[in-house]
Amino acid sequence: MGAKKPRVVIIGAGMAGLTAAHRLHTRAGSRGLFELYVVEGGTRIGGRINTSEFGGDRIEMGATWIHGIGGSPVHQIAQQIHALDSDQPWECMDGFLDVSKTVAEGGVEASPCVVEPVSTLFKLLMDFAQGKLLEDGASGEERELRRLAAEAFKVCKSNNGEKALSIGSFLRQGLETYRDVVKDQDEEVHGGHGSWKRSSLEEAIFAMHENTQRTYTSAGDLSTLDFGAEREYRMFPGEEITIARGYSSIIKSLASVLPDGLIQVGRKVRRVEWHPEFHPGMILGNGHSNDRPVKVHFCDGSVMLADHVIVTVSLGVLKAGIREDSGLFSPPLPTFKTEAISRLGFGVVNKLFLQLDPAQDRKGNSFDTFPVLQMAFHRSDSELRHEEIPWWMRRTASLCPIYHNSNVLLSWFAGEEALQLEKLSDQEIIEGVSSTLNCLLSQPEEPPLKSSTPELRNGDVKSVQRSVGSGVKFEKLLKSRWGTDPLFLGSYSFVAVGSSGDDLDSMAEPLPWESRKTGTSPELQILFAGEATHRTHYSTTHGAYFSGIREADRLLQHYDCV
Repeated sequence: MGAKKPRVVIIGAGMAGLTAAHRLHTRAGSRGLFELYVVEGGTRIGGRINTSEFGGDRIEMGATWIHGIGGSPVHQIAQQIHALDSDQPWECMDGFLDVSKTVAEGGVEASPCVVEPVSTLFKLLMDFAQGKLLEDGASGEERELRRLAAEAFKVCKSNNGEKALSIGSFLRQGLETYRDVVKDQDEEVHGGHGSWKRSSLEEAIFAMHENTQRTYTSAGDLSTLDFGAEREYRMFPGEEITIARGYSSIIKSLASVLPDGLIQVGRKVRRVEWHPEFHPGMILGNGHSNDRPVKVHFCDGSVMLADHVIVTVSLGVLKAGIREDSGLFSPPLPTFKTEAISRLGFGVVNKLFLQLDPAQDRKGNSFDTFPVLQMAFHRSDSELRHEEIPWWMRRTASLCPIYHNSNVLLSWFAGEEALQLEKLSDQEIIEGVSSTLNCLLSQPEEPPLKSSTPELRNGDVKSVQRSVGSGVKFEKLLKSRWGTDPLFLGSYSFVAVGSSGDDLDSMAEPLPWESRKTGTSPELQILFAGEATHRTHYSTTHGAYFSGIREADRLLQHYDCV
């Protein structure tokens, strides 16, 4: 009788889990050195990668970008499997390469001479926060703005004292410092049915960039995003691109080498039972001896014994799992692990796709094809706010075609707005977006909308469109729901104020932790992978990929298989 093979159970068939399985199988599993299983609670593989179709176009409900093609393992796989080209239209976002149209509430279109200095300021503030150096040949204006960023940092540090500094407070101080040296803040900018003070318009454009940054980081409020951690975060060089054949093609490639039956879908885990003081042959609670230290309990009542379990569930699921009423781990995780889970941030980012009605009459539009629209709104305390624009639209920054001339538009939502989007009906969303566009794209010859307009109170979108003449009508929509999906409970992680990169390292520590010192029980009962366990590439698919490689290699080294 042959020796018992180590059994490895990987929880989650997303990027981290499938990468770990791929690594273990190709390096050792194909030789029969491991008994390997991937168990997935949902009905599909991919996790937060989910390519779909909408309006005849290929779209991404979750992960969208390859963040830098220089050295990215995701880009390398996409090249190898020829996934970067497709005959079917896809969410390539090439509209962003064109000149965007920045429109403020009331139909005021901001000229480049207003938009570009504020956009440059915001970019240089973020570059400063991330420790990026100015490129050679930078203009005098850029160098001056970089000097202002340094001054803003000094002021923030002085005001905060010993408290941790947030990205939000640094950005706001940067804007204030900029205003102190810029003139003509009270001049009027006219357009549409209203006018803005230049200073207010610049602030609205700055807030627009903040809202975009919220979707990049998943921090619903940038005041919760830690300043220090930004300098540890790493990007790959080169352009950021989308995958023509869909992000799911990467997942399918990783899974394609795994034997049939190795991945089991519809296997939601209820509890992971481990034994910090385990030794082979010990008598467990059921009165039987066992030499596998971990027992995975599933929601259908079945169990699976394992020597090693790699947990790749999201940080949102871990946060829910450490609550006393949850008991995802038995015994509970050690304090150093639960404290890291609690301190780190995990936000919600959702995408909204809207298909333009192909039969609509475009007569009277201010555009031939829908523009790359950037949206600027009045502050919450402004008396000039249009009441018909819903609050959940006011913190989304853009609405644009997913490629040039596409009839499918995309908008991103983060934080409370993203959660609200999940609650709203399709009709409520269409009404809210239509009302917003009416205020932004209304024609000059029409009278301005008032909050007392009966059509708006009754939510009659068609009446609103007639009264404004924007001509924008939608046929259908599709939205993601990452916040309320019990298998994810959010989108991706960020380092919150009060946390640090050390917490990301703690997330990656295997259990039992004390066995490294005492040698009293088998090491590596529970291992952790996923984007929230990578110190410099958290929140990304390549971070999840790297973490899967890391934990697979940890096991391979443990068994001298490297």
